[in-house]
Amino acid sequence: MSQKLVSRSPDLSCLLADGYDIEVRPSGPLLLKGVPYVNSRKEVRYGILASELDVAGETTSTPKTHVAYFIGDYPCDVDGSALPGVTPNANKALDKDITLNHSLSRKPTIGSYQNYHEKMTTYVAIISSPAHAIDPTVKAKSFPTVVPADGESVFNYLDTAATKAGIVVANSKLESQRVGIVGVGGTGSYVLDLVAKTVVAEIHLFDRDVFLNHSAFRAPGAASLGELTKKPLKVSYLKDLYSKMRKGIFAHECFVDETTVEQLWNLTFVFLCIDKGKPKQLIVEHLEQWGIPFVDAGMGVQLVDNALMGILTVTTSTEKKRDHLRNRVAFGDGEGDNEYSRNVQIADLNALNAALAVIKWKKLCGYYHDLAHEHFTAYTISRNQLLNEDKHDA
Repeated sequence: MSQKLVSRSPDLSCLLADGYDIEVRPSGPLLLKGVPYVNSRKEVRYGILASELDVAGETTSTPKTHVAYFIGDYPCDVDGSALPGVTPNANKALDKDITLNHSLSRKPTIGSYQNYHEKMTTYVAIISSPAHAIDPTVKAKSFPTVVPADGESVFNYLDTAATKAGIVVANSKLESQRVGIVGVGGTGSYVLDLVAKTVVAEIHLFDRDVFLNHSAFRAPGAASLGELTKKPLKVSYLKDLYSKMRKGIFAHECFVDETTVEQLWNLTFVFLCIDKGKPKQLIVEHLEQWGIPFVDAGMGVQLVDNALMGILTVTTSTEKKRDHLRNRVAFGDGEGDNEYSRNVQIADLNALNAALAVIKWKKLCGYYHDLAHEHFTAYTISRNQLLNEDKHDA
């Protein structure tokens, strides 16, 4: 599947989003597989609809011909009689391994086919209507799992949600990103969950802690007993988990300190999801020196009258504004009365903290509109209050 051509061509994207099993060959033909039809024996069978594909650069153009082709037996009506507009035994070679059995000629009522979605769905309706009359359960929309061509995507299977929503161009703003996540405990693992579903080129995970029972209760997904028994490092467990979906995840089995901080220098953005002050200060100083934007995701939770209360914070640092950071981020290691270090079953707060951080990152990338330009966000649990401060001029 040529994902680039499909994603940049609204008519092909719409076919895929509708659930049709399409294939675009490098040599040009467009195939639509699994089309139900009726043969001369009044049996329901499945064939392949094909069309020559006219392309202008990296997108489709208006079809030059109304003619399509069919691979299968002669398509018939419910009574086994031949459908009009079909020329049998065309046996035209459309590609090296594709021999077309029949040509189809049905012009639109007015003008010509404006795009390939209109052309292919028109022919699907003509061919499959008799089959549907015999068996109402048959359909051409199979919603297949689509595998991109080698090198065309970071994902192991095509993101059809993006094509259906029409956000492929917005997604492309994230393509060149090399993202680091320092600390993949509760919040950091949810940051990974969200970032992994974007088209970023690389995701680098930094942590040396083991993925234990308590880790499973504040991370996305559900670890099995067998996985916990193996006591994997967090970065290794999460890399294996999300590599099922995508490529470009790198597990760095280390804490970031004086000996390893240089591994961050070539990243384009960093999420800080650690609570240790000294390492955080070291990282912040280096990221500022290198001009790398980052966010610090913080959480302070206390137990009061047997109920939890506290604040989630997202502090952003960019080249446009960094002077607020040291008034917002603590670099001490004192735990105080912070229940977060003991109470681990607050995955909802981890997820919210991560979501706020990732949304801000996407704003900086131009993915979301950003009218406030805030560099500090605080969410108060008990008041359900979201505060935005430390803004800069656009």
